[in-house]
Amino acid sequence: MRIPLRTPEVSRARRRELLLFQKKAGLRFKRLDNLDLALCHRSFVHETSADINNNETLEFLGDSVIGMVVADYLIRLLPDRSEGDLARIKAHVVSEDSLAGIALKLGIDSVVHLGRGEEASGGRKKKALLCDCLEALVGALYLDSGYAKAADFVLKNMNSPIDLVLADRHRKDYKTLLQELVQKRFRGYPKYVLNHKSGPDHRKTFWMAVQINGESYGPGKGANKKSAEQEAARLAYEQLITWKRSSESPGS
Repeated sequence: MRIPLRTPEVSRARRRELLLFQKKAGLRFKRLDNLDLALCHRSFVHETSADINNNETLEFLGDSVIGMVVADYLIRLLPDRSEGDLARIKAHVVSEDSLAGIALKLGIDSVVHLGRGEEASGGRKKKALLCDCLEALVGALYLDSGYAKAADFVLKNMNSPIDLVLADRHRKDYKTLLQELVQKRFRGYPKYVLNHKSGPDHRKTFWMAVQINGESYGPGKGANKKSAEQEAARLAYEQLITWKRSSESPGS
């Protein structure tokens, strides 16, 4: 079933730009308007008179496709690992840092459509925005060319992050560090809760708290839920580590 999305009309100049991007990224879309839609940030759509969607539906779809592809690959690569180990490895591989790095390597920052405000605030280099665009790109490729093509693209670009994780040479994000600490100390998992959000749709601010063993930490502030969760995780992790060190100090 075709998903009804309103795609942009691709101009001749934009077509040349997208074809160059495809060549660099190792992509081949049947319809360039599908690719262009993946690069339409909501800030751009708010400012254009064209009747088009933003890339958030594709982002939602692509996030699931990436998760499925990476999970399937890890199960086949590491058949003897526990579910917990596989979940930890997958979390690192599909983290915001990892996906944003891939987006920069592909050159997504140079072709994404942004509104004037987002452009002025340095949106082309924001990790969360780049991560979302990469997920949207995978979602668009899945709709355009099918699961096999999308999976090939994901694995081609995920091999390096997977190798880094397996060699324990990756940068750990605070959500992962906190999850590992909570599992070890409390035999449970952190739960992230939205406290509140404010601002216009194109520039919202989110406050997320994290609940651990009956206690609430944060809230963390961010331009989206992912970055706010990372900040809440950082606050909780640092507080729990400080508490552990003080409890273990002599005379405590």
